[in-house]
Amino acid sequence: MLTDDDLRVLSEYKYRSIDKSPTSYYILNPFWTWCTSLFPTWYAPNLITLTGLAFVVGNLVLVELLVPDLVGPGPSWLYYSMAAGLFLYQTFDNCDGKQARRTGTSSPLGELFDHGVDSLNCTLAGLLMVVTLGLGSTRLGAFFTLVSAWPMYFSTWEQAHTGVLYLGFINGPTEGILIACGVMLVSAVLGPQIWLEPTGFGSLIWRDIFVGNVLVALFFVHVPGCVWNVRAAGKQVRLVEWLPLLAFTASSWFWATSPFGHILAHNHLVLWALQSCLVFGQMTTQAILAHLLHKPYPIGSTIMLTTFVGCVVVNAPLIGLPGLTHSQELVLIYVTLAVTLAMYLHWALGTISAFCRFLDINCLTIKSRGKHV
Repeated sequence: MLTDDDLRVLSEYKYRSIDKSPTSYYILNPFWTWCTSLFPTWYAPNLITLTGLAFVVGNLVLVELLVPDLVGPGPSWLYYSMAAGLFLYQTFDNCDGKQARRTGTSSPLGELFDHGVDSLNCTLAGLLMVVTLGLGSTRLGAFFTLVSAWPMYFSTWEQAHTGVLYLGFINGPTEGILIACGVMLVSAVLGPQIWLEPTGFGSLIWRDIFVGNVLVALFFVHVPGCVWNVRAAGKQVRLVEWLPLLAFTASSWFWATSPFGHILAHNHLVLWALQSCLVFGQMTTQAILAHLLHKPYPIGSTIMLTTFVGCVVVNAPLIGLPGLTHSQELVLIYVTLAVTLAMYLHWALGTISAFCRFLDINCLTIKSRGKHV
């Protein structure tokens, strides 16, 4: 539990960000400002953030109902809906801060809440892209879902050391989401099977081109850029701070793709991804919290144990122990998901409550005096 002594540094809080995207500055920012003016002044910024996430979650529910194999093709309107939902998520994610400034209700809780929701959305949006590309419950589908969360981790790590959220000329929250929306629109018009068509370059298909570009952007642009900015700020790059991400990714991957497991073979990728989403969400948000409270960068989180347990139990035959049947692993998935959700809610609600108490604010409503949000 957070104490008043822990939270006392919040009085020094000042949000700092740099966005060099021309798309954001010249096109989207005026649009976001106009959208913000449509919200009533009683609509709390954090509620805007949460509403944006609801568009993504709502589309995932539609996917489970209409394209449960994550391959499809589903009805064309579903892909239009996913594109619209992701675009609305981006819009609301940029309106919340403007609404806070508009109503004079900016606070460190707003930054924590906003980035915490972004951390959850990474995996969820990755799942929508799995459906868009028709990857299905496969190793590539699991890989793409996990890798979708990596940019958020490194941006959070960079901000923790530089004190600035840096968005480059081409960045994930702006151009990345717009590209994802564009891919969804292509699938809406031509069907997800278009990504399996040959490109004319050897045996390459369009899906390979897209996934390859995502990996190049991540490992050769985004991660090196984060490292460069940390070093430019005069801070030491401690690779041990990357261990939580590597441990989380490895344990999630070896659980989902275990030859003794049933997640991919029996189409349980969504359940597995929801559990991974919560683990990554808390792990990353704890790093944001440490930044706000001027604490050391956290090396791991207790919630990661749920993923480790799943990975170890499913791969028990490697050391001669009996494996799990499909029904047994399904119980394991549901139990770990429930425990992970309980741990996440306990931590998140406790943290929000502590912030609200110390700052004398509400989380999802604006107090009548309009002091903070």
